Amino acid sequence: MSARSQRPPSLLFTLTGFSGLCAVALGALGAHALRESLTTRQSFDSWQTASGYHLAHSVAALGILVLGQAMPSSARLCGRIASLWLLGCLLFSGSIYSLSLGGPKWLGPVTPLGGLAFMAGWGGVVWLAWKLNPKSEPAP
Repeated sequence: MSARSQRPPSLLFTLTGFSGLCAVALGALGAHALRESLTTRQSFDSWQTASGYHLAHSVAALGILVLGQAMPSSARLCGRIASLWLLGCLLFSGSIYSLSLGGPKWLGPVTPLGGLAFMAGWGGVVWLAWKLNPKSEPAP
């Protein structure tokens, strides 16, 4: 076993795994145990949107972290991108989950902040692509 494979998983990998686990659990919870309550509150679709974004960005965060491991010179940027996506999961999906269950209305303005974190992460992917291929020009 190499020294690299013996290291414990990084905190960011652990948080990403936990985020994915929560996305699946919350998606199932909304689809089954909470479905009637969410439907009564007319928030079932919002819950589904939150869980979809949550899972998609958890998987994307895992992918970018794996990419960072494969390209050590880009590992820091990949970690920042993953962090932005995890923050987006917390702010965007977390606020929608809470609002869907009747949480405080002041969480409403938090949702777009999560969306901005998602977009900033994707902007980081664009930056990474340009960084990896600096001679390329954007397509017209």
